[in-house]
Amino acid sequence: MGKRISKEQINLRFNILTLFIYLIGTVLIIQLFNLQIVHGKEYREQSNTRLTRASVISASRGDILDRSGNVLATVKTTYSIELYKTNINSEDLNKSILELINLLDKNGETYTKTFPIKINPFEYTIADKQLEKWKEKYKIDKDATAEEAFYYFKEKYKISDENVEDIMKIITIRYRITTEGYSNTKSILISSNIKNETLAEISERNNSFAGITINTESTRTYPSGSLASHIMGYIGKISEEEYEEKKDRYRRTDVIGRTGIESVFEKYLKGEDGEKQIEMSVDGTITAEYVTKEPKAGASVVLTIDANLQRKTEEALKANIEKIANGGFSEERDTQCGSAVVMKVDTGEILAMASYPNYEPEKFVGGISTADWNNYINDERKPLINRTIQSSYAPGSIFKMVTAIAGLETGVITTNEKIYDTGKYKYSNDYQPECWYKSGHGYINVMDAIKKSCNYFFYEVGNRLGIDRLAQYAKYFGLGRKTGIELTGETAGVLASKEAKAKIAKESWQGGETLSAAIGQSYNSFTPLQMAKYIATFVNGGKEVKPTIIKSIINSDLTEENKEEIRRYTNQKLGIVEENNGEFSIKQEYLSVILEGMRSVTNETGGTAYSIFKDFDIEVGGKTGSAQAGKKDGKDVVHAWFMGFAPFDKPEIAVVVMIENGSHGSYSAEVVREIMEEYFGMNSTNVNESTTAIPYVEQTRR
Repeated sequence: MGKRISKEQINLRFNILTLFIYLIGTVLIIQLFNLQIVHGKEYREQSNTRLTRASVISASRGDILDRSGNVLATVKTTYSIELYKTNINSEDLNKSILELINLLDKNGETYTKTFPIKINPFEYTIADKQLEKWKEKYKIDKDATAEEAFYYFKEKYKISDENVEDIMKIITIRYRITTEGYSNTKSILISSNIKNETLAEISERNNSFAGITINTESTRTYPSGSLASHIMGYIGKISEEEYEEKKDRYRRTDVIGRTGIESVFEKYLKGEDGEKQIEMSVDGTITAEYVTKEPKAGASVVLTIDANLQRKTEEALKANIEKIANGGFSEERDTQCGSAVVMKVDTGEILAMASYPNYEPEKFVGGISTADWNNYINDERKPLINRTIQSSYAPGSIFKMVTAIAGLETGVITTNEKIYDTGKYKYSNDYQPECWYKSGHGYINVMDAIKKSCNYFFYEVGNRLGIDRLAQYAKYFGLGRKTGIELTGETAGVLASKEAKAKIAKESWQGGETLSAAIGQSYNSFTPLQMAKYIATFVNGGKEVKPTIIKSIINSDLTEENKEEIRRYTNQKLGIVEENNGEFSIKQEYLSVILEGMRSVTNETGGTAYSIFKDFDIEVGGKTGSAQAGKKDGKDVVHAWFMGFAPFDKPEIAVVVMIENGSHGSYSAEVVREIMEEYFGMNSTNVNESTTAIPYVEQTRR
């Protein structure tokens, strides 16, 4: 048995415990007396002169990188001025505002002005109906002049200054306080991206600016300017509607992706804001601050783009457009726009995607100016449009490989069959379309028909096929359907068919229209990206290639997002429904014949692009196309296409170039050559074009 504890021992322990409790209670009472009686007045004064509020630490937006890690879009540290409410009177607030605005004006800073009156002379800046509602809201006489309304607000805000310009400076900020509201926890933004000298002066004179806080921000910047602008897209300030929907992650002052990668991958690029506590005296002077939650930067989106190849593609495209416009190929054309796509044929990865003209995404950061916006939207060339995916065009002769493979696979022609081209195809008494070579090519087989781009041959093949079978084979190559590229605004284009005509023209299909469709005219209208997918699928023997511009997404903790999850996310974001183009495998015999025809386009005398590639070190397969697109100012508009792949024996890349109103496909082939020189690391050499080459244009029924 255990040792018994005596009654005396129990009493002793109880007495010790009681004494210990009394001692603790005595200490607490003494400390309470010290806090409330001895130092109470001092601590109450400190409490009454100190405010604590939370402030957001903006998370850095994620970078956009090319396939090698080169920075295409990143952030730079900037500083903004915010105003919080403090316990000061109107006179002191007005004085503080005036000093601040004078400083901003002196240093050339900008700040938001929403007050609807301007001075010198006094004028309202809003329309009549809006003005009527505004006066009613602020209980201003409906007949009040701008000057009278101006002085109404002077009195409302108790402004003692008499200088009109100084009054306006104060009203500008006070009016924003009235309309936007602020408190000791909610600020209004006064100025963004301020200069270092402004930052230094405000820091030195902190006591002069009640409630003013300098906030560190991460501002979007594009180090390479307009490079890949249509891929990058641009950002803009979040709208009130968007804020209400997303306010669990966004602030009213945040930016959000509007187009391109910036928009589609906003979820990943947007980081998680942090928070800090700021202590300030009642007059607005900051006394201390400390971080309570660290911000988390957005993820880096790595593209399949090669920045150097992208730059070369853009430069070559621009130079070619200017050359055509200035008569560099013997004829001057009203040529202003174009696009180009470079794709890896095995993976569908986009190495370059250029649309000309482009734009400066940096102009949209912080809000684009009215002048810049008007310049963009009023430019007839529509520089904000990504022509590689948002514009579709009749493909012309680059469609002829579809007609050829459909004819061979269905057996309506053979590889050796020769069709006699008389120059004029006599379909009916009232419809006899001509070959571009009006005297005719004579007897010609499928391989030579591709080499010489013989319209007559493909009229006959199209007539034998019929529109239904022709359209079916075009679908195998993804034509008339969105590619599913991870960018906003992609169009599906139009595939010529009975259904398309019924939908567009509300009419039934006529047999003669199949002839036009067979040479890439009629209702056929595709994007340059669709044509790049088509040629890549073709050289892969019919194996479908899915274009992609995303290589990976790397989080701030260096973990990588799951690719399947990225695919599901982008499909949902863009509303993409993945479609199966159907099982399709091109017989090697047929594939070889058609590819040989494409090789002869660039490598044999008589080929429509031989003059461009005759001395090229790498063997290229290609096809020119010139597609009619109506008239402008009484002159024919003819789009110039070229699609090519290389090396011929083991293709790595496919390149498609489209020049609006570029006249002849061989003109655009020069861009493809320069792109391939860059890709394969070749030294550029002078290209001697034939300035006497006869341009051809596919004839279409009108």
